[in-house]
Amino acid sequence: MRLAQDGARIAIAYRANKTAAQLALRQLQAVGADCVAVETDISQSGRADQLISTVVERFGRVDILVNNVGDFRWGTLVESSAGEWRTVIESNVMTVFYMCRAAVPAMRKGRWGRIVNLGAVGAERAFGQAKISAYAAAKAAVVALSRSLALEEAKNGITVNVVNPSNIDEKDLTLEEARKLRDARYPIGRPPTVEDVAASVAFFASEEAEYVTGQVVNVSGGWML
Repeated sequence: MRLAQDGARIAIAYRANKTAAQLALRQLQAVGADCVAVETDISQSGRADQLISTVVERFGRVDILVNNVGDFRWGTLVESSAGEWRTVIESNVMTVFYMCRAAVPAMRKGRWGRIVNLGAVGAERAFGQAKISAYAAAKAAVVALSRSLALEEAKNGITVNVVNPSNIDEKDLTLEEARKLRDARYPIGRPPTVEDVAASVAFFASEEAEYVTGQVVNVSGGWML
């Protein structure tokens, strides 16, 4: 929604939740956005390539890529099966690899691109926390991947940055509503919102951020500093 309000045309990729995707489309269309939703599983290499081809066919180009979400699972390392670990790694790291690899050639053609990958608070420090070893490893890998790609593509006018959101318990809480609340977990004193995260994504995706690449911003209200 924030990127649409800033003038972007939007392609949403979803794996299975068609109801949520259609709701997002209606919300985007309500603000006049040119948008499309594509059902796909980008943990598969070829599907990422197909998605980028679909976007280029629809809009003529790809300028901004936001790699937004992956699976999260609780469990100690010893309790985790190889399949569970693989699912977390593939959905959080391999999807970023596949999508970046597919999108970068299209961005190179225009010599302009913005890639924003979503991490987790503390991922740039390779944080540790009990029962999320796979997720912690995956998000640290996203940061390393992003910084490496930033170096590789800087000469092509493509920036790559990471936004690390904090835990957002109430996804529907607006920024205006959050400002009226208190939450002692965060030094800033209020709970986080999706709007806080969207603002940082929008900056990294903007023209103004052309000299900012390989960076990580924690949108956490001071949590876990």
